[in-house]
Amino acid sequence: MTFSLRYVVPMAALCSAVPLAAQATDPARAPIQTLNDGLLTIMKGGSTLGTKGRIARIGPVVDQTFDIGLITRLSVGPDWVKVAPGDQATLVSAMRRMTVAQYASNFSSYDGESFSIDPRIETRGTDKLVRTTLTAPKGDTVPIGYRLRQSGGSWKIVDVYYKNAISQLATRRADFASVFAKGGAKALIAHLDDLAAKGGR
Repeated sequence: MTFSLRYVVPMAALCSAVPLAAQATDPARAPIQTLNDGLLTIMKGGSTLGTKGRIARIGPVVDQTFDIGLITRLSVGPDWVKVAPGDQATLVSAMRRMTVAQYASNFSSYDGESFSIDPRIETRGTDKLVRTTLTAPKGDTVPIGYRLRQSGGSWKIVDVYYKNAISQLATRRADFASVFAKGGAKALIAHLDDLAAKGGR
C-alpha cells in the first residue's frame, strides 16, 4: 500500500464544544466509514482482484462518498467559467476516473492495516471535518482528514488532507492551473486521463 501527495498546505485545527457521544453519531461520519470499509476491501483483495477488480470495487464507493462534480469545479478554480458545458461534463468524468484509479493503485495490498475515526468531528462554516488514522501492524500511523459538505441531503467529501496538512484540493488547483494555462480544457482532460492511466496500472 502506498500513498503520496505534494504541496504542503497548513490546516488550522478547530475545537468543537459538541460532546463526543453526539459527534460519534454525526451523519458526516457515515461516508468516511463507508470509504474506509471500501478501501479495506480492495486492500484485502489485492492481487487477487487485480487493478481492474479493485477499480470496479472502489468506484461505487467513490461515487457514494465524494462530490466529484464540486471537487472538479473547485480544482479547476476560476477557469471553470471558461470551460464549455460539454467539456465540464468530460472533466468531471475524467476526475472520477483518476480518483478511482489512484485509490485502486494506492491501496493495493493488505498487511494488517486498520482505520480509526476520531469521534471529535469539527465544524468549519457549513462543512464538517472528519479525521481518521491509518495504522500499520508495526504501529506506523498516517493521519488523513476529510472535509465534507452537504449535497443532495447527504454529506460528501470535498477535500482530503494527507497527514492533516496536505490539501488535495489545493495541490490539484496548483497543478491544473498550469495545465489549463497551456492548453485549456482539452489539455486538462488529457492530463487527467494520463493520471488515471498511471494510477490504474
